[in-house]
Amino acid sequence: MVTLGHYLGLSAVLFAIGVTGVLVRRNALVVFMSIELMLNAANLAFVAFARHRADVGGLVFVFFVLAVAAAEVAVGLAIIIAIYRNRGTVNVDEINLMRW
Repeated sequence: MVTLGHYLGLSAVLFAIGVTGVLVRRNALVVFMSIELMLNAANLAFVAFARHRADVGGLVFVFFVLAVAAAEVAVGLAIIIAIYRNRGTVNVDEINLMRW
């Protein structure tokens, strides 16, 4: 039997992998995918609590998080592509757009 603890444990592991990817990797695409993994881990926790409590409130939050994530993907990938076209790299250490 799969319990709430199993779902929350999996969610914590996925979130930890996402945080590690954001902190360790220097490629903007990998960082972007790690952020999406963290959002999906939060979604899993919302769904697990919604199922455990037999309430649809968590599912409503998941819907809004998915909508925000879809907008983030569209805007974020456009920014990453624009930076790659201008700079020729997506390495976050080499991108310093705020400097003159």
